[in-house]
Amino acid sequence: MRRPPGDGDSTGEGPGNWGLWGAQESRRLCCVGPDRCGQALLQIGLNMMALPGDHHLDSIPLQEQRLHFMQVDSVQRWMEDLKLMTECECMCVLQAKPISLEEDMQSDLILAGGPGPGDPLQLLLKRGWVISTELRRIGQKLAQNRWARVHSMSVRLTCHARSMVSEYSSISRTTSQEMGQAEKLLMEKCSELSVVTERCLQVENEHVLKSMKACVSETLSMLGQHFGQLLELALTREVQALVRKIDTSDNIYIMESTTGNLFSLTQEGAPLCRIIAKVDGILCLADILTDDSHSEATRAEAAAVVAQVTSPHLSFSQHLTSFLENMEEIVTALIKLCQEASSGEVFLLASAALANITFFDKMACEMLLQLNAIRVLLEACGDKQRVDTPYTRDQIVTILANMSVLEQCASDIIQENGVQLIMGMLSEKPKSGTPAEVAACERVQQKAAVTLARLCRDPDVAQEAVRLSCMSRLIELCRSPSERNSSDAVLVACLAALRRLAGVCPEGLQDSDFQQLVQPRLVDSFLLCSNMEESFV
Repeated sequence: MRRPPGDGDSTGEGPGNWGLWGAQESRRLCCVGPDRCGQALLQIGLNMMALPGDHHLDSIPLQEQRLHFMQVDSVQRWMEDLKLMTECECMCVLQAKPISLEEDMQSDLILAGGPGPGDPLQLLLKRGWVISTELRRIGQKLAQNRWARVHSMSVRLTCHARSMVSEYSSISRTTSQEMGQAEKLLMEKCSELSVVTERCLQVENEHVLKSMKACVSETLSMLGQHFGQLLELALTREVQALVRKIDTSDNIYIMESTTGNLFSLTQEGAPLCRIIAKVDGILCLADILTDDSHSEATRAEAAAVVAQVTSPHLSFSQHLTSFLENMEEIVTALIKLCQEASSGEVFLLASAALANITFFDKMACEMLLQLNAIRVLLEACGDKQRVDTPYTRDQIVTILANMSVLEQCASDIIQENGVQLIMGMLSEKPKSGTPAEVAACERVQQKAAVTLARLCRDPDVAQEAVRLSCMSRLIELCRSPSERNSSDAVLVACLAALRRLAGVCPEGLQDSDFQQLVQPRLVDSFLLCSNMEESFV
């Protein structure tokens, strides 16, 4: 099972909206780039110069050297001599090979290992990344008027496109009329780009070249559109096959592995998430989540896919009609999964899906309220087996923050001692100090303050917060940058919560706190606190 990313993935833009592979190249393809190779070679050279072989024996007296050689066997001696014999040759190679960071010196893109036999999805993803990258680089060279590079890269792009079409056709073996037309249009534009860029090499007149540049740019743009259309058609077809496989299979292991494959696809970015939603993958996932005969691991994988597809960072929603129709069943199944989770990872995946759903539609918050979700989540906070990291608490406080817009939420929070829990989240601290964990702790603090500010509209919640000394903690977070890791987002949220509490219980503030943190405009208090130096007295 996998953990969903805490804040979602951003995707780059490229021709045909498939530029996401350019931003994720190192994670999936392990392509050998000259930048990395150059740095590695340079480091090897530095290491060799730092430990030159001709000094290896200089510090040993001659008599001891002879005695040493007599005592070791021939293999051992050969291994010692080998370093001396090869080091000079290695240095000569290093001196003869230029180490350049120029993109112009980059060799052809290499598909490390290539996709496995019979794996059309991996073929499409890898070839898609290569072609997207080539399109981007051709655009860059075109802007620089480097016509020789534009032409050579156009020829290479044609080869990559032809390879993708040929290899995919040999694996899929069947094709639709729509895909056949898209393949034809793509290859025609590739040929047109190669021809027109070759013609540009023979033109010297600047005015003619300028007009031809516009033609090349338009051809490149159309090529990107045709490529995006073809790739989406092919990926849609393969995702449909995955969903169909999950629907028709009775084998629990096949279902779990296929659901895992579906989750892996969501990691590729927004286009794949949109395709999964478009082909009714949500319905398939809903069936898994609501069927208790499936293992917890399979349902957790399905929850992970739901979390990715409903991420608030994705801009599409038109294909989520089927999700809205089945939202009550999905929310109920996810709450049950949270309640019965046997591990922190399962709870994290289920709660992450719930957190994203609460962003997606307010109706989900009302459903959660009816399902006693507040009690389930707050009880889980006391179970270290289920809630053991700031990442999980981030999901819980996100749900509470979104539910706190409902007036009925306040009474449930008080009944379950939720104010005390929120107070504890204001003191969330990282254990390892890694950037990801520090960021998660900041989000927990910020959302806890937001939740408190919203809930304190209810006088009973406000009085309970004052009784638990929430005002003192909020003041500390405002005045001490280290307590909030110098986070501006946490500062703004704490100032807002403090002002809400001060309206209910002004006597809980000292005059200096009131004059600096409450009375001025919010922006003035923010500037004061963000520039405040800590006192170590």
